[in-house]
Amino acid sequence: MLESLKKDVCEIAKRAQRDGLCKHKSGNFSARDPKTGYVVITPTSVDRDLLTPRDMVVIDLEANVIENLSNLRPTSESLMHLMIYKTRPEVNAIAHTHSAFATSFAVLNKPIPAIVYEVATLGLTKARIPVAPYGRPGTRELAESVIEPCKEGDCFLLEKHGAVAVDKGDIYEAFLKAAYIEELAELYYRCLGINNGNEPDSFTQEELSSWAYPSQINMK
Repeated sequence: MLESLKKDVCEIAKRAQRDGLCKHKSGNFSARDPKTGYVVITPTSVDRDLLTPRDMVVIDLEANVIENLSNLRPTSESLMHLMIYKTRPEVNAIAHTHSAFATSFAVLNKPIPAIVYEVATLGLTKARIPVAPYGRPGTRELAESVIEPCKEGDCFLLEKHGAVAVDKGDIYEAFLKAAYIEELAELYYRCLGINNGNEPDSFTQEELSSWAYPSQINMK
């Protein structure tokens, strides 16, 4: 069932570990099948080096396990994923990471401002990566905490926890957004250090929303 999605989610979970976005079994990933509405999600507490597509778990939007061929349980943060899919029906993929710089700002409950123009591709609406209020991992409170932040943008932090990126396309695009959250967080950290703790200038949402592909480029 949903073998292609299982393969994609498994590959991205492994890559996130290789790239240092998730360590020690942390983080989780999922993708939703638009036809069935079923969600393919990573299992809980499994070393990603050992993961195979068969280990991916299929659940529905009410957290019922539809298929678990390896008899593994879905991530304990499944409720958070499902809440995002319910809140943003157009979303088809979610990447939740525990990358170091992004999580540092999450610990401080500090949004990350749009200090470089490339964040125009991150689906932001207020020129920042917001922070969802703290909710204990695996709880309904955590799931409810992400409702407003995921409405605000495709990327947000979880207070004292980590980062989340969502995408309307596929899990690869969600992963790229998660990777860019970490890059942006590192840039912000370095700017604060160079600038003696003073906030760097940042872009307004109006400026970010003004980007368009150059009309002067003619495709034949």
